Amino acid sequence: MKAYAKINLALVVGPTRDDGKHEVVTVLQRIDLYDEVDVARSDRKGIDVSMSSSEGAHPPVVENIVTRALGDLSRAAGVEPRWKATIEKRIPIAAGLGGGSSDAASALRIANETLDEPLVDAELHALAASLGSDVPFFLTLGTQLGTGDGSTLARIEVPRDYIVLLLFPNGAVKESTAAVYARFDREARFEQRRKYLLEALKGGDLASLPPNDLASSPLAARVVELGAFRADVSGAGPAVYGLFADAQHAERAATSLRGFGRTLVVAPAW
Repeated sequence: MKAYAKINLALVVGPTRDDGKHEVVTVLQRIDLYDEVDVARSDRKGIDVSMSSSEGAHPPVVENIVTRALGDLSRAAGVEPRWKATIEKRIPIAAGLGGGSSDAASALRIANETLDEPLVDAELHALAASLGSDVPFFLTLGTQLGTGDGSTLARIEVPRDYIVLLLFPNGAVKESTAAVYARFDREARFEQRRKYLLEALKGGDLASLPPNDLASSPLAARVVELGAFRADVSGAGPAVYGLFADAQHAERAATSLRGFGRTLVVAPAW
């Protein structure tokens, strides 16, 4: 199964909730960059997760979110944990693109379908949300507006006529998303920024969406200079994306940016 990456077309962060998480409003969009995930029942008790990378690296699997997902599903369904999962990684790890979350959601979906009594959608959503606030998004279709801690989702219609340039800056090392949120203290004017985001969506104007509250990069301005009608950091970063009107301009910009890091040009996925 293809486990697609995502970008946050917008991310507004508000006050800390009673559960310790931040209130957010975010626009989540899949892109045509994906890992390949396969899960099957195993004759042996336990959860065996193997990973490989299209670039030849072997990502760590200790405490992998897919292992957690399959263990939690087994407990929720009342079955022995007998799973074998393979993941071919193409989505860069810890880049703000949700690769691990997407892998976990795909593993949940595949494994759940093998059960004699699969969990219903609401149960699977709750299980996904317990793994991470963006995991439920990868169980849905289309562009989603995430509210609450990001796991309360509503499908929205946005323009689809653009191409995405991804830039992975040289030398950038991402902190954990939890650490970035823990340091975040910009709670003022949350309702004002939230309203601004929703008004931009209502008008179908992706270029007017507010900037990411959680992370920023000077490279976003450079991407705009090269022709993007919107550029920002995705999630907690460090990946930077730019939205371009056509592939030709995106490819030209990618060539200009290669001194700053690895680049990819991809389409949105639905």
